[in-house]
Amino acid sequence: MWRGLGLTLGAWCAGAVALRAVVVPAEHCPAPAVQDLHASALAAGGWIERALQPDGTYVYEYDANDDSLASTYNVVRHAGVTMSLYQLAAAGDPGALPAADRALAWMEGNLVRRDDWAAFRDPNSGGVQLGASALMLMSLNQRRLATGDGRYDAEMHEVARFLLVLQREDGSFLNRWDPSTGVPYPGETSRYATGEAFWALAMMHRFFPGEGWDRPARLVADYLSLHRDDVEQNKFPPWADQWAAYGLAEMADWPLPPGAPPNLNDDNIRYARDLAARFGFLVRAESQRRDTWWSKAIHGRQARAAGMGTWVEGLTSLWRFARIDPRMAADAPKLAERAVCAAGLLAERQVTAATAQRYARPSLVEGAWFTDGVTRMDDQQHAISGLLRTEAIVQSWGEANR
Repeated sequence: MWRGLGLTLGAWCAGAVALRAVVVPAEHCPAPAVQDLHASALAAGGWIERALQPDGTYVYEYDANDDSLASTYNVVRHAGVTMSLYQLAAAGDPGALPAADRALAWMEGNLVRRDDWAAFRDPNSGGVQLGASALMLMSLNQRRLATGDGRYDAEMHEVARFLLVLQREDGSFLNRWDPSTGVPYPGETSRYATGEAFWALAMMHRFFPGEGWDRPARLVADYLSLHRDDVEQNKFPPWADQWAAYGLAEMADWPLPPGAPPNLNDDNIRYARDLAARFGFLVRAESQRRDTWWSKAIHGRQARAAGMGTWVEGLTSLWRFARIDPRMAADAPKLAERAVCAAGLLAERQVTAATAQRYARPSLVEGAWFTDGVTRMDDQQHAISGLLRTEAIVQSWGEANR
């Protein structure tokens, strides 16, 4: 009897161990210090600065397996990468400014102007996309934060007015403007660009309160909270939109007159919590992946840095939101935990200077993140932004333990 019971218990234990190892592996969450996060962001910024070309564009994609560069380019990502350099400058690295300003000059050289607005045009296709202009405006916003310099204020207004050209009455945005007809393309939207435009307009209200930029920002906040996932038929709502999280955090921080209601309504709060759950789920799944053939077969390959970085951006933005709005306060600890976990994984997976020496072109390997031997400039962009924004969380933990 006892022998049979022991065999049964042994089988159960072996099964539990196998289940844990194969189906539900333990999470791996590093505990980075502030200096670790900052050093990682600086190294990624160094990659971007070395990838800057004489004409003001960047190396778009580098394949370390065969030492080759992609021939394609993406102007939306150009604007986003430039924005991340200005975020790095705002975080205490003024050395990032010259490279960012050169990349900004390239955008300025490709503006199209009509009436009272300006938009960033793709010089290769001639296309005028909402996302490119929204992230150019965010580059200008972040530059203003980094320098306090108002020299681009007029240009910020021009680009912001272009965003309104594409905004519809329900707060949503069309994705492109047609230079041949002089009107937006009807019916075409973008999952990414709506959130980008939202954050850009919310930031305009920060710099220029009283000019009415809060009205279109509130419209898009409600569209994102109530309608976007249905209208755009997202199969697994909510869409993991870190740009929307940035915008919500910015709105939460707008100054309030005495006695005024909160800047965000209950629908916005519900949406923020849904976003938090989505980002948290993605990080939890990623923390269980390993760089082994078995883990890849069962759980899929590890996420690329561009994706992970967006999760960290979203979580850190919602953490800031939770520190401002008492209705979100209970969510702050879990948001912080998930953000630090993902940021720690990013720092851990970054290619070091020593490892980079094994490759044909170490300058395009050091400080980068690779997926199947390939890195793209937005891998570094989103990682920089997420790492920098996680520093405040880790620092707050240290202050709480003093």
